[in-house]
Amino acid sequence: MTGGFLMIATSLTGALAVAAAAALWRPRGALQGVLAVCLAGALTAFLYLAGGAAPEALALPLGAPGMPMGLALDGLSGVFLLLLMLAAAAAAAAMLDHHDHDPALAGFFALFIAGMALCLLGADAFALVLGFEVMSLASFALLLTSHRDPVVRGAALLYLGVALIGAVCLVPALGLLSGHGWSFAAMRAHPPAGWRAALVLALVLIGAGAKAGFAPLHVWLPPAHAAAPGPVSALMSGAMTKVALYVLIRVVFDLCGPAQPMWWGMPLLAVGAAGAVLGGLRAGQEGDLKAVLACSTIEHVGFIAIGLGLALAARAVDLPALAALALGGALLHALAHGTFKPLLFIAAGAVQHSAGSRQLDRLGGLIHGMPRTTMAVLLGAACLAGLPPSAGFAGEWTLLQALIAAPRIGGIFWQTLVCAAAALMALAAALAGMAAVRLVGAGFLGRPRSPRGAAAEEAGAPALAGMAGLAAMSVLIGLFPGAVLRLVGPAERLLLRADLVDRAGAVLVAPQAGGPGYAALGIAILLGLALALVLAVTRRRMVAGQRRGPAWGCGFAPAPAWLPFGDPLTQYGAASFAQPLARTLGATLLGARTSLDMPEPGDPRPARLATIWHDPADTWLFRPVSRLRAAVSALADGMQFLTIRRTLTVMFLVLVVFLTVIAVLGQL
Repeated sequence: MTGGFLMIATSLTGALAVAAAAALWRPRGALQGVLAVCLAGALTAFLYLAGGAAPEALALPLGAPGMPMGLALDGLSGVFLLLLMLAAAAAAAAMLDHHDHDPALAGFFALFIAGMALCLLGADAFALVLGFEVMSLASFALLLTSHRDPVVRGAALLYLGVALIGAVCLVPALGLLSGHGWSFAAMRAHPPAGWRAALVLALVLIGAGAKAGFAPLHVWLPPAHAAAPGPVSALMSGAMTKVALYVLIRVVFDLCGPAQPMWWGMPLLAVGAAGAVLGGLRAGQEGDLKAVLACSTIEHVGFIAIGLGLALAARAVDLPALAALALGGALLHALAHGTFKPLLFIAAGAVQHSAGSRQLDRLGGLIHGMPRTTMAVLLGAACLAGLPPSAGFAGEWTLLQALIAAPRIGGIFWQTLVCAAAALMALAAALAGMAAVRLVGAGFLGRPRSPRGAAAEEAGAPALAGMAGLAAMSVLIGLFPGAVLRLVGPAERLLLRADLVDRAGAVLVAPQAGGPGYAALGIAILLGLALALVLAVTRRRMVAGQRRGPAWGCGFAPAPAWLPFGDPLTQYGAASFAQPLARTLGATLLGARTSLDMPEPGDPRPARLATIWHDPADTWLFRPVSRLRAAVSALADGMQFLTIRRTLTVMFLVLVVFLTVIAVLGQL
């Protein structure tokens, strides 16, 4: 049936397309129109979800020949539409700060948002694919128009190649589902089975996973974000990856039907756990501010994939309570990531414009010249690290509670996989904390490392307004996760016929009805009181004549008068954090280009051990044979130079493989 909310959402999508055309004449006015439309879209999506999210449908006299294009709005699309419009409104405000003079940039930006909105509102295969491809082509055009550097064009072409892989896989998947019609209603009435269902799952995992940032299809993320302006990166990481996840959820959970086997959840669980750890490792190694944030996106998308895989498996064995907990945690974390990650990317764009660099080793001391931006980064870093009571902690806590309950289902193979996923998720969370401390400490605290960084000025009012709005949303999600879980309840009921209403209250989220849970507001109050007490005691103990020092001094001496910015070598930098991790785990596993990868003087190891994965954009996905041959050769050459630590690591990996083989044989 046609409803008012869908009509409003459709009209707003059309208004975005009009703004894209108007940007040719008045780019600033077009961006202002995009900001107003996105704010209206966010309010519409929120009211729709709060009102119960009754499904609405609409047919437009457009589309393929002889076939009208169908649009629909339900609980699932409403959740992601809210996320899209919030991130897009903040990104549009930031665009008004430094990018309001380029007609092409403003036009493709509006078209980018319109494509994502159309993908979310599509009710048939044509509308979904059209929106998905408009989103991909508009973002590719944004990368090309933002810079003229050949390196940037190379990053854009890499991104286009991954987008084409996604399209090549997504279109056949929808074709396999459309044997009785292109509409979603016809697909739901005739879900696939047998080899068709397995092929659809594989194609969608590749097609949507390539755009979402699943490992190993994540290769486009760091180079693309390095090439894009800050607001565009905010929209790509905060919204575009979530639209790809929406496509995955729509196809796998909805269109393929509920009668799917338990093993459907295993690929998502494995890919999510691997991506979470890989992203955490890369985030702790990168020296570029935006590359750190891009690798962190790989990690958090991995967290969401873990929740989706667990929900699929729990639904298959008829455990609706566990499935609702896992899916609710995934959606909660998607909403949280859709607010704090655009916040960090907008701040990174402001830093690049004001300090003239994104390299952590050339920043430092920005808290003095950019205090408001630094406060926003501190809040986003707390969410990135998953510190309570931040928005990032709420989703991770819910997902971890679902993982703790998951080993009760399935056989020994499933139990081993879930336990390994829980351990890897904990490791990824620890790595995220290290990456957040490294980002804030090296980039914003300490002493400036360059004259341009010392003279950095605060971001403009539009960018600060966008950051303030995202910060407020992150705080609300972190303090009231129960209310957010109630808001995503219609999506869970649509996909699982279950929700978390009985376990999500105004101030408490519990894994079991009536049991103990997580009270974010209470933790925030206790932490605030503890902080106030520490400050009061500290100020009371300060006596006259007592020498004060910098809060983040790193042990360096005061700068002499003839060296006003100090000596950068006397304080740690980004490489100081990265060096222990690189030496412990091996830089060849991380895929980051860094001087730490090379052997030290006198090291008998062959130099090629350190250069197998020298470029994040050049991975085994594109050169499998040569990379595998180089890895085997390097492993054979380096086995004789293993230290005790590396020997123990190899023994641990062999033990894990042995237990996995035993678990598989036990299922045969």
